[in-house]
Amino acid sequence: MQATAYTYDETTRAGSVLLDDGTPLPFDAAAFDAGGLLLLRPGQRVRIEVAGEGDARRITLVTLQTL
Repeated sequence: MQATAYTYDETTRAGSVLLDDGTPLPFDAAAFDAGGLLLLRPGQRVRIEVAGEGDARRITLVTLQTL
């Protein structure tokens, strides 16, 4: 699934993305670390993997979207 980076805190390595429908979805340091990224800037297109549904939905991986 694709999304757009919305927030990112270098200290906690957590942040949030905006899904293509505008829905914000937070991610934690584990999801950020799973993608092998060193930094994320708001506005970057990212690829995410999500587990669960509804209120239990969470991001398990964040990585850059490549063409």
